[in-house]
Amino acid sequence: MKKIFPILLLLFLTIGLSQAADTEPAKPGSIWLTDVRASIKAQKYDQAIKQLQDANETSSADWNNLLGYSLRKKQPPDLIGAEKYYLAALKINPTHRGALEYYGELKLMNNDLPGAEALLARLDKACTFGCEEYSDLKGSIQKYKSKK
Repeated sequence: MKKIFPILLLLFLTIGLSQAADTEPAKPGSIWLTDVRASIKAQKYDQAIKQLQDANETSSADWNNLLGYSLRKKQPPDLIGAEKYYLAALKINPTHRGALEYYGELKLMNNDLPGAEALLARLDKACTFGCEEYSDLKGSIQKYKSKK
């Protein structure tokens, strides 16, 4: 039993620390977050952008991150606009895992491998026990390198 306890404690701590890439504690009445996530999941990026603009939660790291993501994913992408919002999200929350991952992917789209690797290093520090965002960006970097 004494040997199992530390393992169980570590497991519970890891599960308790895990969050979605774009979530910080939602303010009461932040219905926009649910609506925007649904639009993004349906790949309706222009709709998500409109919902985010209507919500106008500029002081939220999630809001900035999701606007950056939607601008990057829409067709045609707005990479300059996306970068502006990723930077804003990271100014609000320098360890925002979603913004670090997505900004790293934008860096790869702009052929900035050193920039993406710097963001991966920041994610490594932000993800104490590892996280999906770190694994995803690491995989994107490996895929980018294999094409070069």
